[in-house]
Amino acid sequence: MKKILMVTSEAIPFAKTGGLADVVTALSVQLKAMGQDVRILMPRYYHIDRNSLKQVDGALGIWLGKGEEWTAVYEGSLPGVDVPVYFLEHERFYGRDGIYGHRADQGFEDNAARYSLLSRGAFQLCRMLHWIPDVLHCHDWPSAPACYLLKKEEQYRGFDKTKSVLTIHNLGYQGIFSLDDAVYLQPETDMLNLSTLEFAGALNFLKSGIITADKITTVSPTYAEEIKRPEFGFGMDGLLNYRKADLSGILNGIDYSEWDPEKDEYIKPDNFSEKRISGKNNVKKRLQQEMGLHVKQSTPLIGIVTRLVDQKGIRELFEPGTGAVYSICKDMNVQFVILGSGDAWCEAELTTLSKKLPNLSVTIGYNNRLAHMIEAGCDFFLMPSRYEPCGLNQIYSLSYGTLPIVRNTGGLADTVENYNQETGSGTGFVFDDLRPDVLYNVVRWVIETWESRKEHIRNMRKRAMRKRFSWENSAGDYLKIYEG
Repeated sequence: MKKILMVTSEAIPFAKTGGLADVVTALSVQLKAMGQDVRILMPRYYHIDRNSLKQVDGALGIWLGKGEEWTAVYEGSLPGVDVPVYFLEHERFYGRDGIYGHRADQGFEDNAARYSLLSRGAFQLCRMLHWIPDVLHCHDWPSAPACYLLKKEEQYRGFDKTKSVLTIHNLGYQGIFSLDDAVYLQPETDMLNLSTLEFAGALNFLKSGIITADKITTVSPTYAEEIKRPEFGFGMDGLLNYRKADLSGILNGIDYSEWDPEKDEYIKPDNFSEKRISGKNNVKKRLQQEMGLHVKQSTPLIGIVTRLVDQKGIRELFEPGTGAVYSICKDMNVQFVILGSGDAWCEAELTTLSKKLPNLSVTIGYNNRLAHMIEAGCDFFLMPSRYEPCGLNQIYSLSYGTLPIVRNTGGLADTVENYNQETGSGTGFVFDDLRPDVLYNVVRWVIETWESRKEHIRNMRKRAMRKRFSWENSAGDYLKIYEG
């Protein structure tokens, strides 16, 4: 049995901005089911109700820069599972709305201090619990410095048998701050030796983890190869090639207890399965009604649930004057339902488009019930990502027989098999170039297939719903990494 501490900025159902939150929770649940002693540490953000948690006796004193910060620790657990979740409470750092910032495109100015506290707090928590992990599993830039601290300091202070694993969920977000903030991670006396922390004249949290973690993983095999190339490496490709012997790609799974059309609470009473798919038409009708779209089964319905950021291909889809969606909606017999939030320009443009186009419905924000309805009720799901480390929505879509339309990159390439119009094989529609004209043409291809090759669509749906990307396989791969 391995003792594993997950150090993370997000975990559902407590805090979520993207797939990281789903992965940390699902992986922890599966590792627990496989007999591991796994625990989670994360901040107690303002919106997490401490009345539902139990305060751990005592306080943690955490050295941060020039002085000690005192924090409380609360304990909860993942719903229905005996996986402890520890919440680090610090009112000045975490007692505010937002996780990384008030908006997706603007981070808090003190994020370097906020997440240095999390990384340093991991070791103090373990001391408080008299529980030293075999594996410190850190996720993305917010906890990457814990790998650095383990290698530089803590292995000499009781953590000599602890190994670190850094999972890169998205290399595009690295935690870049002023070099002055390096004081939070190392003593002032050592400020001249910044090579592990500095990149391009700035403090880089993710780089500190890439250099010092014992093992590095990404969330799909294709993405593990892509990030070793300059076009996907965000400046880290040289380091990742240097660490390639310790770099692995493990495809994310999904939680089929939540994303299963036969059991999904959000689509009752119209649950359906591969062998009894009629309920899908009922969910589509309900979704069209709810979103103010014309109710018509013969009109293909395309769903998008996304963060509205450049990585997701939003400029090619929605940019005023050039984006493909306006022309698609004007020229083709199709409907779109969109759920997302992010860059202010895109939110504003989508709001404008929804008023101009009767076949496009937009909801700004995130709504879990609506996300399930979109996955279940749509005919197709569009993910034209510039890059995609793994992606979860295309896997959810497969489970619901909602055929993905995806770009040939990262985890999208690892999970979706391109449609062959001669044989009818495949589980979705895959394209290479990310340009508005390509998006226009691929949607036209999808609609032509919908209208003229209905048997192919039916068979692809069944084939997609039989696919399984379980956490059991992925967690087994992580255990092999931990053993290494």
